[in-house]
Amino acid sequence: MTLENLRNLEKIGQLKNHVTSREEVQRLLDAARRNLSDADVEVISCETRFDSAYKAVMQLALAAMMANGFRPDTSRPGHHMTVIQSLPQTVGLPTERMAVLDVLRRKRNLTDYSGGWIDETSMEQCILEARVLLRDVEAWLKEQRPELV
Repeated sequence: MTLENLRNLEKIGQLKNHVTSREEVQRLLDAARRNLSDADVEVISCETRFDSAYKAVMQLALAAMMANGFRPDTSRPGHHMTVIQSLPQTVGLPTERMAVLDVLRRKRNLTDYSGGWIDETSMEQCILEARVLLRDVEAWLKEQRPELV
């Protein structure tokens, strides 16, 4: 996905133009950190830990998108997919890593709507990916949009 792809998604209504602020980005980063802390609580279920880590991924991807001047139209289907799949463009995430996050998104979607369960390996992978994404987004923001951090 390129910046032009993001503009095209804006043209068809999947994304909206958005001017963010330091406070908004900081709230999302803080929320992601809180969700990662929640994901580390070992006495709760794998599903809940996975959900907390996935929520952190979404908050980080959203912060990256907003720092690039866009936000998803959450009233339209597929906004989670759009936000995650924008990461190669918004923060230069390698496509392979985005693909892993997208698999986790699909797994979360499937379990949310089928009542299925999350295995420990998937939960651990989601937590790890969220932690790495936090470092990546923070580093990108410091380098590319320092006024937002």
